[in-house]
Amino acid sequence: MSYDHDHDHDGGMYMPPGSSMPDGSMNSTSTDMGMMMHMTFYWGKDVLVLFSGWPERSLGMYILALFFVFLLGFAVEVLSISPQLVGSNSMAALLIQACVYVVRMALAYMVMLSVMSFNLGVFIVAVAGHGAGFLLLKARALAAANRADSAVPSAGISSKV
Repeated sequence: MSYDHDHDHDGGMYMPPGSSMPDGSMNSTSTDMGMMMHMTFYWGKDVLVLFSGWPERSLGMYILALFFVFLLGFAVEVLSISPQLVGSNSMAALLIQACVYVVRMALAYMVMLSVMSFNLGVFIVAVAGHGAGFLLLKARALAAANRADSAVPSAGISSKV
């Protein structure tokens, strides 16, 4: 059986793993979904994000998918801070931290898989979600540091009236 002459119903070519198209690109047509599988960044609402058939080629669902990917990136950053659990049972605290880590890694892999759609909109909102989450965490840390600095009276220098 020669792979050079096998064509699918959409006019694309069957690609065995690790092969490239005759023009040297890695773009191929999926026989199951009738969609182009992009291997380079592209613009457009016709994208497959995480689940088969989602966002269904509609602009509203595409915007929802972008919002979802943004929230995933944001959640990864928010969960990156380790909760400081105070309690007598250190094993329970360790188990909770491990569970938070597992959830964070699962979300991070979902962001990675979303970005692997090679859609520029998905890439931009994933990076923006990570950036917004990081900004929120750093802003909260800075505000806490400023509150701590203003609560501590300055020692050493006193003015005489």
